[in-house]
Amino acid sequence: MPRPVHFEIHAGDPERAVAFYSSVFGWKFERWGEAPYWVISTGEGDGIDGGLVPRVGPAPEESAPVHGYVNTIAVTDLDATLASVSEAGGSLALPKNPVPGVGWLAYAKDTEGNIFGMLQPDSEAPAP
Repeated sequence: MPRPVHFEIHAGDPERAVAFYSSVFGWKFERWGEAPYWVISTGEGDGIDGGLVPRVGPAPEESAPVHGYVNTIAVTDLDATLASVSEAGGSLALPKNPVPGVGWLAYAKDTEGNIFGMLQPDSEAPAP
């Protein structure tokens, strides 16, 4: 069956977005030639890498619903990562909630208004 192999982050200010994701997750960014495109390395092992591009058009409105794919990142400490998001200029979109038998999930917005998820695995996460 088809599997995701790449993701892209659209940014009004690419350098600001690079600083945000580098600070929060430690991702590595490399400009791809002269094109306004940055290749994102998210680490070793399972997972996918992506790219960052300048946004075409306006950023999503603050109260806009999720209208695209949400990229969810595995984290070891969701509370600490949420604090890092805030420190790096991001904001909370949906608070921490249990996903029974899977873990703890929260959604945040980056400095560009993009929504992303963070999941702390925990097989003992209770039903809400």
